[in-house]
Amino acid sequence: MTIDEMRNKLEKTLSKKRFKHSLGVMYTAVDLAKIYGVDVEKAAVSGLLHDCAREIKGAEVFKACEKYGIEIDVFTRNQPSLLHGSIGAEIAREEYGIKDRSVLTAIKYHTTGRADMDMLEKIIYIADYIEPGRSFQGVEEARKEAFKDIDRTMLMALDRTINHIIEKKSYIHVDAIHARNYILEQMGNVKY
Repeated sequence: MTIDEMRNKLEKTLSKKRFKHSLGVMYTAVDLAKIYGVDVEKAAVSGLLHDCAREIKGAEVFKACEKYGIEIDVFTRNQPSLLHGSIGAEIAREEYGIKDRSVLTAIKYHTTGRADMDMLEKIIYIADYIEPGRSFQGVEEARKEAFKDIDRTMLMALDRTINHIIEKKSYIHVDAIHARNYILEQMGNVKY
């Protein structure tokens, strides 16, 4: 399936707002891929399809997890929207014919991050955070920083997201904590 065919198929399954967001993530991911020497086609496909399961809601989320054998933990049981990354990776594989593991992994972890993220995963995480449709205090600073230092931008995004989750008195997914610790280690901020 070509990326144009993927785009046409995706447009039929997402709301207009979600589809526009997906295009914004795709274009931002391509721009970041050029800066950080990552395969532009992989970045485009990952960015385009990252939210392909985002419109699955309610009980359908858990049915999809059962269908694909996706583990539900205490974090995702309390915040089922976090499962759209894992479900999305399975839909990208099954319905869009994506076989590249790095693309599927970038889709799977774009909501939480994880330890040992590769550059494509970081790009999709950040592209989702800063795409042109996003509007929140600090997004302009993150947009500028993303093209200079993606690890610093990852730390900014993870800190902001984790602080927001704490304010909401919600669970922090362990993958987000591992992602933050990994980025700190990558930046040399962890002393042993």
